[in-house]
Formats: sequence, C-alpha cells, structure tokens
Amino acid sequence: MQKDFTFYGKPSREVLNNYLSRAVTHIGIGYDNELYSDTFEDDLRMLKNEGAKFIGRAAYVWSRSVPDKEGFDFAKRRFARAHEVDPEFVLQACVFECIYKPFVNSTPVPAYVFRAFGLTPEPRCFEFDKMAMEGTAGAWGKETAIPDITKPEAKMWFYYRACEYIAAGAEGIHLGQICLIGRNDPDLSHWREVIGMIRDYASEHARRRYVLLDAHTLGELRQDETLLDYNAFPIRLKELPDQPMKCICEEGYLDSMFNPRDGLCQPFLVEFDNFGISDTPGKPTINSHYAWGYDEITWFALQPAEYRDEFLNYIVDWVKARYPEGWVQMPSRRCLVGAHRYNYSANTASPACPHGWSDEETIKAIFART
Repeated sequence: MQKDFTFYGKPSREVLNNYLSRAVTHIGIGYDNELYSDTFEDDLRMLKNEGAKFIGRAAYVWSRSVPDKEGFDFAKRRFARAHEVDPEFVLQACVFECIYKPFVNSTPVPAYVFRAFGLTPEPRCFEFDKMAMEGTAGAWGKETAIPDITKPEAKMWFYYRACEYIAAGAEGIHLGQICLIGRNDPDLSHWREVIGMIRDYASEHARRRYVLLDAHTLGELRQDETLLDYNAFPIRLKELPDQPMKCICEEGYLDSMFNPRDGLCQPFLVEFDNFGISDTPGKPTINSHYAWGYDEITWFALQPAEYRDEFLNYIVDWVKARYPEGWVQMPSRRCLVGAHRYNYSANTASPACPHGWSDEETIKAIFART
C-alpha cells in the first residue's frame, strides 16, 4: 500500500498517521547498553526491509551515559547514515523523566541556551539540585531524581537536549512521563513555554523544519491537541489467568488509551513498555501493569515465535477495529529484564545479528497490509 510520507513544516494529519502506521520502537540506534552496537547496519537493513518509517527512541539518555558531546556527535553520524538508507525516516530521540546527578553536573550549558532564556552566558555546567523535584531523590536509583519542569534549570535542560537532538537530525522528540515531570504544573503553562521554544528551534533547524512531539500522557492532556502532535502510552496488557502466559487487550483496562474518550480524540501510539519484573514472574497479576509478572516487552520476548506472530496481528487488528487513528508501535529493539539478553531485537537471525528473534517478516507483512 503506497502512502505519502512527504512534509516540510508541520505534516498533514494524513502524513502524520502514515508515519505512525509504520512506527517501530528501536532504542538507541547504534548503541547497545552504552556500547557501540555491532548490529547497526543489520538494523538499518531490517528497518528498510520492513517498510518502517518512524523509528522510535532512536537516541536517549536515562541515567548514566557517555559525555554529552560524544553522544550527540555519535547520534548525528548514525542518523546521517540512517538517512542515507531512507531519507524519509523520522528518527525520534527522548528526553526522559530521569536525571542523574554526575551526568547533569558535568554537562556544560551552551551559550545559546542562556540566550534563549534571556540570560547572560556564563561558563558553568547544569546543576542537578536546581532542577530536581523535591521529594524525588533516588526515584530511579542512586543519585537520580525526577526533573521539575516548573524550575528554570529543568526548562533549560529539556530545551537544550531537544535542540541538540534536532541539530543531530532527529525529527521526533518523546518527552517521557510529561504529567510526572509536570506534577507542579497543573495548567501546563511551564510545559507550553518549553514546548513552544522547542518548536521555534525546530522551525529553523530541523531537517524538514518540524519536530513531532509526544509523551506518555494521562488525564486531560490526552484530549489537548494544542501541545503534542499525538499521544503515546504503554499497551496495558490484561492476562488470561486460565491460559498461561496469554494476554489480551480490553477497553477501559487500567489507565490504557483504550477508551472512546482518549482513543478517539487524536492519533496515538501504543508500545510494549519496559520497566522491570515482579516478585512473582510467570504468575498472573491482574489489575497490575505486569503481564504474567513481566513488563510488556519481556513478556512478548518470552513467547514462542508462533504466538508472537499471532499476537502482533491480533493487537493491530484489535486496535484498528476500534480506533481509526490508533497505531501499534512494533517492537524492534527494546530493553529486557531478568536472565535474558539486554535487548529484544526483531532482526531475522543471521551472522550479522545472531541473537535476533526473527520477527522481522511478521512486522513487514503487517506494515504491508495496514
């Protein structure tokens, strides 16, 4: 099925949906747990073969990372190589809800960031304590916290990271748990300020003069079409206790996007989340975010190949039957937990990617029919 992926400036609703219909989650393209990936070229081959167009989470920092200049320079080179393979790829970067003190405090504040906020440039690094939300020390581990978007230092951090990714070639930015970061911003005025600044930067510096913005959204923000281009959220799988390790989707289950109020208001993606493992792996945990004691991508990776194929086709059809602008972000590369490889990879297993799960052709077939 031929689709239009052309835009310069804000894409039309049709083009936006076309990109979301070809979305994959492929974390840290070129990186593997902060090491250079040895499957990068095979990943590009797979993405082109599948017909993927929106490459989610292609660059990000969670807590520890390489120095920022090295990371952004590396992302720029890898993004350029990806665009040689397909100039229509939208590569998404992430600015998450986790800040790590040693990393933040060793990252210099560029002069352009000071100027953007009406401040005189000075030679200093970002300051963790000036952007951390009170009461969140250790939220994601030792020396971490949740940034507070109402604090000027946090606004500068989000603006800086988004701008550097855009300069590197990213055309999408995921803003993490936007309601958590904005816990002290009930009217979203602080978020609107930062997002407006990011959009202004993109209008001059992005490859096609626009950046697609999304976040893990909740509540009224899901109905607000003025802030983000589309919504994104984990799937929220519901277990079938009488069918071991089997799951379904259900409207109204937990805080999922699957309800008419949220699912019909604007385009959305649902993705296989990663967050950990429960104390009872392999056992049902109804009304929790776990799927048989695992996060969603680990649950998926543990399934036999036949059921992975069946489930991907099932969830795509289930969502599309209910939500005309709802799309499933296909698992391509994502963190795993437990005694498994660090990443799930959809690549067809080969000498170039010996640990691939070989789901590539399933994804290709789904993209071809939707």
